[in-house]
Amino acid sequence: MPRYFYTAKSFKGEIKSGILEAKDEHQLARSLRQEGYILISASLEKETKKGPPTKFRWGALPFLGGVSLTEKMMFTRNLRIMIAAGISLPRALETLALQSKSKKFSKALLSVDDEITKGRSFSDSLAKHSDIFSELFISMVKVGEEAGTLEEVLKILTNQMEREHELKSKVKGAMVYPAVIISAMVGIGILMLIVVVPQLAKTFEELNIELPPTTKLVINLGNFLAEKWYFCILIIIGLLFLLRIILKTKGGKRIVDFLTLRIPIISPIIKKTNSAYTVRTLSSLITSGVPIVRALEIVSGTLGNIYFQEAMIDASEKVRKGSKLSDALKPHERLYPSTVIQMLEVGEETGETSTILAKLADFFEEEVTNATKNLSAVIEPVLMLLIGAAVGFFAISMIQPIYGMLGAIK
Repeated sequence: MPRYFYTAKSFKGEIKSGILEAKDEHQLARSLRQEGYILISASLEKETKKGPPTKFRWGALPFLGGVSLTEKMMFTRNLRIMIAAGISLPRALETLALQSKSKKFSKALLSVDDEITKGRSFSDSLAKHSDIFSELFISMVKVGEEAGTLEEVLKILTNQMEREHELKSKVKGAMVYPAVIISAMVGIGILMLIVVVPQLAKTFEELNIELPPTTKLVINLGNFLAEKWYFCILIIIGLLFLLRIILKTKGGKRIVDFLTLRIPIISPIIKKTNSAYTVRTLSSLITSGVPIVRALEIVSGTLGNIYFQEAMIDASEKVRKGSKLSDALKPHERLYPSTVIQMLEVGEETGETSTILAKLADFFEEEVTNATKNLSAVIEPVLMLLIGAAVGFFAISMIQPIYGMLGAIK
């Protein structure tokens, strides 16, 4: 029997959406009418998943159809407020699904609502959408359900997401200036190669001048870009896909992460950012009541660098065997600053580990802020040197034949 994704309205004006099985739309409308709802729209579930065959959907591309951190952050915050106001979880989810701007997220929330209505727990329903909700989110919600502190857990999750969003925004903001400068440099360089170089090449050819190797290289590159520019686009797209594939493999990601930890300017930011994520997430999990070993395993899945992930997994194994967390992290001092280990020792001695971790997270987030503020000042001279070298190489390559010709005339 086909399943329909429907939207209906009650006689009191309440909007309801969900998925129901019915032979056709007439039976669906009759079923809803018996419940006191009037069918507004309906579509087969397979059509909702695939979309119209003649219309391209951006959401079909995995890197464009995801759910943003901002969307999830707003959902978590609003869900906490609605639960605190006494609104039932299914109704809250239904309302938030209708408010969501993301079709993928809206459909996921309606699916979760449907599962809860059938008797499944909130965390188990969320687990069916692991591509949207992280293991951290699902685990904390499960703890909140079991302890009856879902509202408090959602508050912790909201704070966690807000800090994560703020940290990512600062790092991305620091990358804007270098990205704009490099893009402008590449764009002007391509324009010069396509427009100016072919004209100079014709002049050199008419004068029958012997060209040095660097000039030949620039001219050949300019001709290639002017005549076969589409090959360049295909090469760039191919390289991007190749990089994406490499980053998805464990070996490729290991190489990239190793290099980022060795670049002088980038390495301190990578270490401080991952340290901030680690202590912030660990603090949230411990506060919510997640066991320390399980918390460390969850944290390992939230970190972006494979070496930090392995450090957390190793620490979880040692803690499981009876070691203190501070002792378990000591072999990884090249990744985590000694401040983390020392503060953890204090937290373990005083029984205030989660509180100290939260304060430590504030400290590292402030460190990342300061590092990103200084990043532009550090990168600017490097960019100027690169631009100067590129302009100098281009100028010498084009002027050298002219000087050679003048020397021959003398």
